[in-house]
Amino acid sequence: MSSANFQSIPTLDYSLATSNPESRLKFISQLRTVLVNVGFLYLSNTPVDKGLIHKLKHDYVPRLFGLPQGDKDQIRMANSPHFLGYSRMGMELTKGEVDWREQFDFGTGFEGERPLKAGDPAYWNVYGPSQYPNEDQLPGFKALFESYLAQVSALASDFLQLVSEALGLPPDTLDQFYQTNDRMHLSKIIKYPVQRESRQGVGAHYDGAMLTFLLQASEEHRGLQAQNLRGEWIDVPPKPDTFVINFGRSLEFVTQGVVRATSHRVLAPPLESKTPRYSIPFFYSGMDLEVRVDGSALKMPPEILKLRDERGVLPETESINYPEYAHDVAGKVYLLGRAKSHPDVAERHYPDHINVFVVPNV
Repeated sequence: MSSANFQSIPTLDYSLATSNPESRLKFISQLRTVLVNVGFLYLSNTPVDKGLIHKLKHDYVPRLFGLPQGDKDQIRMANSPHFLGYSRMGMELTKGEVDWREQFDFGTGFEGERPLKAGDPAYWNVYGPSQYPNEDQLPGFKALFESYLAQVSALASDFLQLVSEALGLPPDTLDQFYQTNDRMHLSKIIKYPVQRESRQGVGAHYDGAMLTFLLQASEEHRGLQAQNLRGEWIDVPPKPDTFVINFGRSLEFVTQGVVRATSHRVLAPPLESKTPRYSIPFFYSGMDLEVRVDGSALKMPPEILKLRDERGVLPETESINYPEYAHDVAGKVYLLGRAKSHPDVAERHYPDHINVFVVPNV
C-alpha cells in the first residue's frame, strides 16, 4: 500500500531536530516522507510553554466563549477590514455551505492601521490590528494569547527551515517569502458546539498558508479528518502534548507539487458528546503581499522532483480552494480566500470588489 494512502497520521519528535546532527538527519528524512506523501503530522516535544497551553485551553478558552453575547458582538468581525474579530455561529462558509462553529480570529504583529492612498491594491489592507475583549471583560487573556502566538510563530519559522532542508534546499530558502516586517499571521479560537443535524463543523478544504499549527484544545473530542489519495477520510484524533501540522496550497504550488496539501474537514460533535469541541489553529500565512508562489520561484532538486513523480499526481478532491496561487500574488489570494469565507465582511469593507471575491462553490 502506498504511503500516500495513509491510514493514520505519523508523529515526529521535534527534539530530534535540535539534539545533534545525526538525530537531525533522521528528523529531516521523516519529514521528507510526510511532506511528499501525507501532508499531516503530529509534532511532539516542542519548546512552546506547556503551562501556558494548559491555562489557555482549560481556563481562558471556555471563558472567552462564555462572555455575554453583547460583549462578543462588540468585537464582531464585520468591524474589521482585516477580517479579524468575533463570528457568531454559522457566519463562515466553506464552498458556499455554512460551517457550524463560533470563533474569534486574531492576527499577529499589528497595533495600528496601515495608511492607504487612492489607487493602492485592496489587498494591501488585509493585515491590521486585532480586536480583543476589553481587559476588564477577560483579564490577562490578551497578554497570554499574544505570548502563545509569539512562541508558536517562532516555532513555525524554525520549522519552515526544516521543511527547506527536507526538500534538499538551503535552510533559509523559504524565508524569502517572508522578508518584510509589515506582515501578519492568522490564528483562530474555535468552538464547535454539539449538533443535532448538520455535522459540518468546517467543510472539506485546503489551507492556504504554507504551515498550519493546530492545537486541539478538547482532548476528549475527535472531529478532524484528513483525506488520503483514495479519498478515504482518516481520523486525526487529539494527542496530548502535540501540535497537528499540515501543509497548505502555497507550499504545494511553490514546490511544483512536491509537497502535498492535504484535504481535510472537521465534523461537529454529535449529540451524544454533550460538550463542545475547542480548537486553536495558527496559520503561518503572513507572506509578503506581492510575492508569487506559482512554481517558478524555486529550482527544486531533481531527486526531490523524482519523489513527487514516484508518488503520482494528486487526485481531485472535494477541496478546491486557493487555485489562485497559480497566477496571483499572495496578498490578493489571501484576501480572496477571506472574502469567500466571510462575504458579509467583504461586502461591508470591499463593496467595489464583491463580485470578484464571492464566487459560489470555490
